[in-house]
Amino acid sequence: MEHFLSIFIGGLLIGGIYSLVSMGLSLQYGVAKVLNIAHGEFLMIGAFLTFVLQQNGVDPLLTVVIIAPLMFIVGFIIYRTIFTTIRLKASNPGVFESNALLAAFGLYFIVQNIGRLIWGTTPQSYSYLPGTVSLGGALFNDSRLVAAAFAIAVGAAFYLYLARARTGKAIRAAAQDPTTAGLMGVNINNTLALCFGFGAAMAGVAGALISVCYPISTTMGLGYTVIAIVVITLGGLGSIPGSFIGGFILGVIGTAVTSWDAGLSVASYYVIFVILLLVRPKGLFGK
Repeated sequence: MEHFLSIFIGGLLIGGIYSLVSMGLSLQYGVAKVLNIAHGEFLMIGAFLTFVLQQNGVDPLLTVVIIAPLMFIVGFIIYRTIFTTIRLKASNPGVFESNALLAAFGLYFIVQNIGRLIWGTTPQSYSYLPGTVSLGGALFNDSRLVAAAFAIAVGAAFYLYLARARTGKAIRAAAQDPTTAGLMGVNINNTLALCFGFGAAMAGVAGALISVCYPISTTMGLGYTVIAIVVITLGGLGSIPGSFIGGFILGVIGTAVTSWDAGLSVASYYVIFVILLLVRPKGLFGK
């Protein structure tokens, strides 16, 4: 029972961060129609900014107040300058998605290499809340518990924002039918840029939380992008609740596989991805 609780609770803890990363990519791909391969690089930047600020005496959780707005602004500008131009010049949505994917690959290499130039390739880490808590006999670090709780709170708050706020309703309208939403007065270009900005902000916050719990490196981004793609496929493209719940499901599965053989964890994600595409491409919750 103690081993089972260790796997299950441990999976839920990392799953909270997976959910936050995936909700951001779900906005960028499910709504703005950009399969942002560089999504994990925004996470990496957020993690290293947190590391730098922590080394200068700032509490890692307080860095979110700086990182989230900064990543949002960067993401918003990138969409308005790069992806809006690609979208307006594309002859149809399919051409836009293809060209946007190629642009995202370029963005991935640019951001990753900027990170390498600034912080190098050596993994970094710091100590935060080194104590432990016993849950059902299984021990967990305080830092992991705090990071998971913070991720869940941010994810829940953002879902409420999408459900209740006027801008959130505009985002959902643009996701369902951008043409009709535009006719109803929604500024589609700004709304899609908001989605991309929010996605970048959530990736940055997730990076800050990951740095609290695990070592970070400038090559960490792509792995989290892959996880986010699997999660949004699991939950359903464009489904924010699906991404939120799918993150926890994948976290538990990944922790279970890692406890058996750590080398198979990444492979298990790809197996889940392929099975979903074959059996239920709409995901567990649909769009």
